[in-house]
Amino acid sequence: MNITPVEDKVFGATVTDVALGNLSDTEFADIKAAFLDYGFLFFPEQFLSDEENVAFGERFGELEFGGNPMSNQEKLGDRRFGKIFDIDTQRMRSNVGNEAWHTDSTYKPISSKCGMLSAVAVPSTGGETSLGDLRAGYAALDEATRDRIEGLSAYHSTQYSQANDVGDFPSQNPNGIYHGEAYLRPLVKVHPETGVKNLFVGRHAFGIPGLERSESKRLIKSLVEFVVSDPSRVYTHRWRPGDTLFWDNRAILHRAHSYDYAEPRVLIGTRVAGEPESELAYYPSDSEAESGRQALKAELDLLRRETADRRYGGTTATRVA
Repeated sequence: MNITPVEDKVFGATVTDVALGNLSDTEFADIKAAFLDYGFLFFPEQFLSDEENVAFGERFGELEFGGNPMSNQEKLGDRRFGKIFDIDTQRMRSNVGNEAWHTDSTYKPISSKCGMLSAVAVPSTGGETSLGDLRAGYAALDEATRDRIEGLSAYHSTQYSQANDVGDFPSQNPNGIYHGEAYLRPLVKVHPETGVKNLFVGRHAFGIPGLERSESKRLIKSLVEFVVSDPSRVYTHRWRPGDTLFWDNRAILHRAHSYDYAEPRVLIGTRVAGEPESELAYYPSDSEAESGRQALKAELDLLRRETADRRYGGTTATRVA
């Protein structure tokens, strides 16, 4: 097995001469160490089955989900993919929203630990996935900014991010990702395994308690933009069938890129759940949750009047895919 740092980047490595579907314990130990060091790993030409995706993810911990299609096509029962979803279905509205920088599952009580994508079908152009290093971003901040954000937190919600980024207001569902809760998380995170500090911001973050709304929005936006302003802190992956990307969701931003949505783009997603000891904000039944609900409701009321010029015009999808 060869582990080669990505050229001209401060993070990331390519791992070759290994089969993720048939790892020895020694190989896995080396992969885990590299994962913590580099933040993300790229494994070319793996062509993993859904079961192999799940098995590899489970070596890092309990899964949020495994072997799920992250695609613009309907998955059929025999592992084939059928019709391409219309751009105005809620499925595609959510996909388009993910073209903004984010970390996964910060909108849940327990944020995720690892993200994994494996390519099955890719468009002729576009559709890349970019990653950004939140560790290097924090390390590069000036002392005044570090002092300013130390101790600050922001609420996280997908209902906020969909409305703010693309003018989409999905129907609320307590069992889905648009569930009406908002979870408060620090802007500065200490990695539970490495002890390294990193920023913890992205499209789901809003409403920093103690700051005016406009100041909160400017601060979060400026931190994300600062992380991705240096090319050495951003890696963009041009997908080929068989590729697998695996990243540390606790320290790495990611986003999808746009493409011709009439072409197939099929990635298989597996997500490792975070440990409650480090990734739990609070549960909906906890007393802290009510402040998040109220903050989200107030923010959505304002965004409904502010997002008419965005892609979906401040509307709600009527078709669900």
